[in-house]
Amino acid sequence: MGVVAVVTGVSRYLGGKVAARLVDQPGVDRVIGVDVIPPPTSLACEFVRVDIRDAALGRLLEDTGADTVVHMGVIATPRQAGGRSVMKDINVIGTMQLLAACQRAPRVRHLVVKSTAAVYGSGPKDPALVSEETSPRHPPTSGWAKDSAEVEEYVRGFARRRPDVRVCTFRLSNIVGPGMRTGMTSYLTMPVVPTVMGFDPRLQFVHEDDAIEVTRRAVLQRSAGTFNLSGPGVVLLSQAIRRLGRVQMPLPPAVMPVVGRTLARGAWADFSRDQVRYLTYGRVLDTSAVENDVGFFPQYSSRQALESFAKAVQRHD
Repeated sequence: MGVVAVVTGVSRYLGGKVAARLVDQPGVDRVIGVDVIPPPTSLACEFVRVDIRDAALGRLLEDTGADTVVHMGVIATPRQAGGRSVMKDINVIGTMQLLAACQRAPRVRHLVVKSTAAVYGSGPKDPALVSEETSPRHPPTSGWAKDSAEVEEYVRGFARRRPDVRVCTFRLSNIVGPGMRTGMTSYLTMPVVPTVMGFDPRLQFVHEDDAIEVTRRAVLQRSAGTFNLSGPGVVLLSQAIRRLGRVQMPLPPAVMPVVGRTLARGAWADFSRDQVRYLTYGRVLDTSAVENDVGFFPQYSSRQALESFAKAVQRHD
C-alpha cells in the first residue's frame, strides 16, 4: 500500500502547492488537505475543513488510515491569522493538538514539519555558517520565530514519545518566488525600505519550487532529521533592495521599528525586535546535511531565487 498523507495548512499558498505536488507521485495513494478555512481555489487533492486544534483531526487520521503527516500550518504573520494571539494559538496550541492526534494514531509513521531558520536568531557573535547543531546565542523572543522554536520543541518531545515515527524538520531561509507573500517579501517591496544604519547583512533565499521539492522528496524517502535549507550563496540586503528597484533608507536601530511600521502602512512587513536584529546581522546556513542525508541540492541559488521573485514583482508593478 502506498503513502496516505495528510497535509495541514493547504488553504495557504505553499501548503496547497505541496499537497498538489504529492497527488500524482508514484507511491502516494491518497492526499488529504486540511485547513480551518476553505482554499481560495480548488485543490488537486481532497479537502477537509477541520481545525488542527479540534479533536476531529484525530478522527480524520484514524478514518483515513494516514501514515504520513506534513505540517505546513504554522502561520508567519499576525494578519494571516487575525491577530497575534490567534496566530500563537494556531501555531503552538494547534501543533500540540496535531502531535497529540498523531501520537494516538498508530498508523502514523512519518511526520514532516516546515520550520524556519529564524529559530537560530541573529547576533554579532553568530558563526559565519549556522549548522543544525548551532545553539542559538540570541534566541527569538517574539512572533513567528518564537512560535517556530516552541513548535520544534514539541516536535522533539513527540519524537521521544513515538520513536517508531520518522520525524523530519526543515529550517528554511526566506522563501521567495512568483507566488510567495511573506513578511520578508513585503519588506523588500516597500517603496522606501528602511535599513539599519551602518550594516549590510548577508541574506539567503530559497525558491518556492525548492521548498516544495524537498518536502516531496522527504515524504517519498521517509527522511528523518533536522535540516537547514537555503539556496547556495548569499545576497547582501543592499543588493536585494537595488534589484527590486527600491530606495534604501538607513536608520538608527532605535527608531527602525517605529519608522518601519509607519512606512509599511499595514503591510505584512515585520519590524519586531528579532527581525530588526536579522536585518542588522543577517544569517548564513550550512546546508551540507540536507545535501548529504536527503540528497537534495536546490535548483536555485539565493541570487537566482531573488531574481525569480524580482521578475514577478516587476510584472505587477
